[in-house]
Amino acid sequence: MNKIKLTQDENLSLKVSYQLLPSDQQRFDLYFSLPDEMGISSKTLTEEHYFHSSIQSRSAYYSDQLHLPLVRSRFISQQKGEQSDYRLNLNLFSYQIRIALDTDIKQTLKLKESEDFYPQAIEIAEQISGLLKKLRRYTPPDQKLKAYFENADNYLSWQVEQSFLKLLSRAPKSSEFTSERNFLLAFCRSENEYRHENHYNSHVTLEDPNRITNKMRLLQRLIEYGVVFQKDFKNLNTSLNRAVRGTVTALIMTFVMALVLNARTNFTEVTIALVGMLGVIYGLREIFKDDITRIIWRWIQKGLPKWKIIYSHSINKTRVASQTIWLEYIRNKDLPKQVDKLLQTRRQQNKQAAQLLHFRSDTKVNVKSFLPGYDEIQQTIYFNLTPFIRFLKKGEGRLYSLDNSKITKQAVERRYQINLVLMHTDNQNQQQSQRFKITLNRSNIINIEAIQSDDDE
Repeated sequence: MNKIKLTQDENLSLKVSYQLLPSDQQRFDLYFSLPDEMGISSKTLTEEHYFHSSIQSRSAYYSDQLHLPLVRSRFISQQKGEQSDYRLNLNLFSYQIRIALDTDIKQTLKLKESEDFYPQAIEIAEQISGLLKKLRRYTPPDQKLKAYFENADNYLSWQVEQSFLKLLSRAPKSSEFTSERNFLLAFCRSENEYRHENHYNSHVTLEDPNRITNKMRLLQRLIEYGVVFQKDFKNLNTSLNRAVRGTVTALIMTFVMALVLNARTNFTEVTIALVGMLGVIYGLREIFKDDITRIIWRWIQKGLPKWKIIYSHSINKTRVASQTIWLEYIRNKDLPKQVDKLLQTRRQQNKQAAQLLHFRSDTKVNVKSFLPGYDEIQQTIYFNLTPFIRFLKKGEGRLYSLDNSKITKQAVERRYQINLVLMHTDNQNQQQSQRFKITLNRSNIINIEAIQSDDDE
């Protein structure tokens, strides 16, 4: 699927990302097949709770070639362009470097063999070094522009050093790659010395890990200004929900009042029996009101969108895009034929009883053109799978084997499998679909594998 990508983000999270053009409109659907043994259902994990706690969405300007928005070093000077142009290009360049670096570092950490790990790390370091040189090639003389440059330069230098130190701390141990390791360490030292020479951070700040970390978080938010869009979140169907609750309450109260009036006609005086009967009637009202309301609401809400996110530019407040979101548990008969066909390609022993959770996102770009220098925006949605594994069994098992007359045992971890179907529909109504097999334990995602229709599992 070349228009949309599903990748692992953190230990127990994944992300879906795709690009949008001006006036574009795209839709994607995710169908989670959650085995019953995971204990996930509408009773244990509601759609609203999962959405608010574990799903995040982000939209930002995007460039797939980092050398394009070169802080306008070739195009902007003190006499040409506006200050906002320089800052936007600077922020886009810095933001793209950070995103690309994070992605490459995560991919490199998956390499367990030294022969693969160190050449990849060296290549990333050389690329990042080249990008930083391009950034520093032009230092604006204007003090206000220079402040923007120093904030971005300071953050990127620190982030690069931290990323490679993290990479080396988890690197495979090997004496054959000492020179490569020393090269990467020297690269980290050079960035540290660079910040020291430019007096980017005070001695007091550097001595306190909390202060330097919080400062860099602030600088990170500053480089996102104008690039990452502001979000205005709306909860749809609020008025409809109130109407349903009001209607159900009115109907139940009508029935209750009929029972009360009937009880009063049968009891001419206020007695203990009358008081007790009235107490039972009102108690039954409280018991069934919430259950009836919930059942009716789920029936009415089925198939309706639940949330809407409006994205606007943080500088001129222009509305850039809107995203409408659905999330609900569905039955097997509600699956589209194409999705059901992909799930049926599993081997018979892998077709476990499962709960189906459907996520849908419709994104529409509301502008006909972006700001100068921007061709696309990238929509990214993050899914945290932590709520899915809270009911999983802990601990490890043991695998015993017989070697001649000796019995050996090996520790094996419990692993679980989630099948996921991703369907993407572009503005020309062309569809792409792909099934993924997600293998995970209680700590992290072990593997995300794209399954072809004719693959054996």
